[in-house]
Amino acid sequence: MARRRKAAGTGGCVAPALGVAAVGAVLVGALGFVAAHPVLPAVVGTVVLGVTLSGLVLWQQARARDARQAWQLEVARSQEIARYHAMAPNEFERALAFLCTRDGCSQAQVTGRAGDLGADVVAYAPDGRKIVLQAKRYGVASKVTGPDLQRFGGTCYTVHGARVAAVVTTSTFTKQARQYAAHHGIRLFDGPGLAAWASRTGPAPWH
Repeated sequence: MARRRKAAGTGGCVAPALGVAAVGAVLVGALGFVAAHPVLPAVVGTVVLGVTLSGLVLWQQARARDARQAWQLEVARSQEIARYHAMAPNEFERALAFLCTRDGCSQAQVTGRAGDLGADVVAYAPDGRKIVLQAKRYGVASKVTGPDLQRFGGTCYTVHGARVAAVVTTSTFTKQARQYAAHHGIRLFDGPGLAAWASRTGPAPWH
């Protein structure tokens, strides 16, 4: 019985040995094939290089396409904001009312007049919320200030019943104005924000 167990144990080592021998035979065969075909490494290298270069070209083309699209987007936005800079204040208010109607609001109307208490455009968002906009058609050198926001903030909710209150300008806002707006939930749209809304590449004030 002891001899049988020894024989069985010896047989258990045969499979690994055969596996090693098989791997060795494959390697020897592969080396022999490469030696018999010396041009093969060059061919493989050429294929790898070609694939790499193709991937690089595709990557560069994708980057160029993205840059071109970004440039076209900036051109569209700059054209939009240039249009609004050329408007008179009352034309600017009508343009904002048009944008509201275009984007699904109802009952968009210009209310800006003497004694309007800061409400230049009133509309209702697609979900029914009342929107009150103040329009500031300023030059690039004139910023909307903190006191401007304070006057609007004192009436937009309590007097006009706004659910969405926003100040839209062709210029920009001072730090104090931004701080006041953030504290009182007033949304600010500067020149780039207006251009993005107008060109449908950015959100509307009620989004």
